[in-house]
Amino acid sequence: MHPRLLKTFLAVARHRNITRAAREVHLAQSSVSDQIQSLESELGVVLFIRSRHGLDLTTAGDALKPYAEEILQLAEEARIAVEATTGMTAGTVTVGALETIATVKLPQWLAAFRGDHPEIGLRLKIAGSDALLRQLEESEIDVAFCFDKSGLDERLARRTISAEPLVLVASPEDAAASRQNDLAALAAMRFVVTETGCVYRHLFDTAFAEMAAPELAAEAGSIGAIAGLVATGVGMGLVPRLAVADALDRGEIVELPWPGSARTASLVMVWRRRRVQPPALKLLLAAAARNFAALRSADDRPRHAEPSLS
Repeated sequence: MHPRLLKTFLAVARHRNITRAAREVHLAQSSVSDQIQSLESELGVVLFIRSRHGLDLTTAGDALKPYAEEILQLAEEARIAVEATTGMTAGTVTVGALETIATVKLPQWLAAFRGDHPEIGLRLKIAGSDALLRQLEESEIDVAFCFDKSGLDERLARRTISAEPLVLVASPEDAAASRQNDLAALAAMRFVVTETGCVYRHLFDTAFAEMAAPELAAEAGSIGAIAGLVATGVGMGLVPRLAVADALDRGEIVELPWPGSARTASLVMVWRRRRVQPPALKLLLAAAARNFAALRSADDRPRHAEPSLS
């Protein structure tokens, strides 16, 4: 079984569609069909059947899938191990990150890393948490920087690199009128949140897990949109401080005291487990673990915070 055929097979299995698989592996649709037929002829089985939802794996296809993944991973690790014997660290690392992290946390650190290792090229891709993890599993990126959402695939490894404060924010007018001083009172307020499935929504839901969920004033597609809606008085927000630092500095929104112990979000880097890591990626992972500093610690005094809301 040639690795090229297995790569095409896995692309079709992921997309359940010849056209989308062809785009991923950069082949014509006819070439993808020919490769699947070649693999089926070699194995003497049918690997896919058509359904109203697309191409479904047969029992034989399901059996082949984990072995195909392992064969391709072994082939990649063999190449990496051979390259490592040369002692060369040159290469390119593809970094994936949430937009907020890519904008606020990564630029200065990546610039410093590039200065220390000019032989290593860097690519940066922006996506949501779920998309980043999928891209890791499919080897489209080498490492992802995102907030911890738990439930990580066993093929992936992670390391917490900072604890980012979650902050309660409101418009200046709403902050002046606010009187909530415990979680029960806070849960009676209206909030602006991201959509279900987003890591920021997960952080919000976790914060209120022990009580009735607050009323939702609106759902927004980004933290920037949340900050804008909060500034106009649509509702309050609970977000990582780093994501709204500029809006806080401009006085568009105000940080309020959180009733209870401080809430934080774990910023993690996630990468694929391998027997041998590419030298360039190994250097980046080590540098991140050693030097990736939080913007501000969870104990820092909040900016623009009201002295009391009692």
